[in-house]
Amino acid sequence: MGLFDAVRESAQLSNEDEEWLHLLVGDWQLVSDLAFADIVLWATGSSGALTALSHVRPSTTHTVFHTDFVGQRMRRGLRALAQEAIDSGAPVRAPEHHFTPEHALRVEAVPVVRDGRTLGVLTIHADVARARTSSRLEQTYRSSAHDLLVMVSRGLWPDFATPTGGRRGAPRVGDGLVRLDRGGVVEYASPNGVSAFRRLGGVDSLDGRRLTDVVEAAATSTKVVDESLPLVLSGRMPWRAEIEAGGVGLNVRAIPLRTEEGRYGALVLARDVTELRRREKELVSKDATIREIHHRVKNNLQTVAALLRMQSRRMQSEEGKRGLEEAMRRVGVIAQVHDALSHGLSQNVPFDELVDRQIRMAAELASPGTTVLTRRVGSFGDLPSDLATPFSLVLNELVSNAVEHGLAERDGSVVVRAERLTQEGGERLLVDVEDDGVGLGGVTPSGGLGTQIVKTLVSAELGGSMWWEDRAEGGTRVRMDLPLPKD
Repeated sequence: MGLFDAVRESAQLSNEDEEWLHLLVGDWQLVSDLAFADIVLWATGSSGALTALSHVRPSTTHTVFHTDFVGQRMRRGLRALAQEAIDSGAPVRAPEHHFTPEHALRVEAVPVVRDGRTLGVLTIHADVARARTSSRLEQTYRSSAHDLLVMVSRGLWPDFATPTGGRRGAPRVGDGLVRLDRGGVVEYASPNGVSAFRRLGGVDSLDGRRLTDVVEAAATSTKVVDESLPLVLSGRMPWRAEIEAGGVGLNVRAIPLRTEEGRYGALVLARDVTELRRREKELVSKDATIREIHHRVKNNLQTVAALLRMQSRRMQSEEGKRGLEEAMRRVGVIAQVHDALSHGLSQNVPFDELVDRQIRMAAELASPGTTVLTRRVGSFGDLPSDLATPFSLVLNELVSNAVEHGLAERDGSVVVRAERLTQEGGERLLVDVEDDGVGLGGVTPSGGLGTQIVKTLVSAELGGSMWWEDRAEGGTRVRMDLPLPKD
């Protein structure tokens, strides 16, 4: 069941209402951390009672509820407070503390309003028995949380312009918080916030300064990777941007504080992402190196195949020439796998496209002067590279054998069937290679080099099993059952 399925009809939520509530739930960790409190979102369910839709716990202090409220109805002791908040359209604090076996709780209810309509109510539960030492940091945090909750009660936060992408390194409260006044001047900066901007260089204190001036003075080599940076640093827009200076990277995010009359301040979250970005660049560099290695291996294998082709043309013995041609074909199969790996970041090979090309080429090389149709049925999906290489060789040998021995220099067809099965023990790949040729005649292939290669690769490299059988319609079927590694 989705987050709002239980209340969609009874609460009369539009698609825009649901999207706005999802935006609230996606960003309310910020409020929970600032308030040092658990927060629960309630809305009217199908029974007519307020039902908990979501629950967030603070990362700046301990939680006061070890069990989740989601799906539960609001208990009687909170109903009056929630209704008072809904009726008044403003945050309401309980006149008395609520007590649990472990905690004495200060409880507050805040109506969730959008476009003048109350969509639900938030309850904020903070432990007062273990209250943190009253400090400027705590006072600023709690004051900021209150400001955001008042904005929720007036439908002013969250903002649809707030970035919701999955960009790594998004700043959190604990990474560093700076509170600005209406003009963008710093009223308070947490110790981590000060440290974050000091790493840019040339910054001793933030109090009473504009963040835009701080960043400009930090280094003349500051790279503004986002033109919105001045608007973010002044707290004018609820956006996110990055600063790079002197080898240091900061990710900053602004949350404007406002009333219906206008903006009166802002919160700016800052996170030092220097090491994170450095690791990302290393990964990109490593990925590029791996792709280049696969590309060079592919080129080297193609060179080996070309040398084998040149040597085969000089051979007088037909048997020796065929042997070199088979070796050339096998080297070419391995080169195709490395070619596929050289085009992507993943170490998985999109095997369907590779197989389609491979079985067509194998049939053409093994059947000069005849017409052999090849076809794939089903999907192999993506296969890990350590499985793709031996399995490509197996399919190459089986298709070649089907053409050379099964069809026996006649026109015909070869079909490769694939099926992936998910079982309790893991995922398996079932593969059939079928031809419409002469059949086995009751004799199982065993002595050829190609057959020995196939058996060895399937059992030793792939950890699977295989067997041959006659088809009822005529021809031969080779069946394989291969385990796939777990992700």
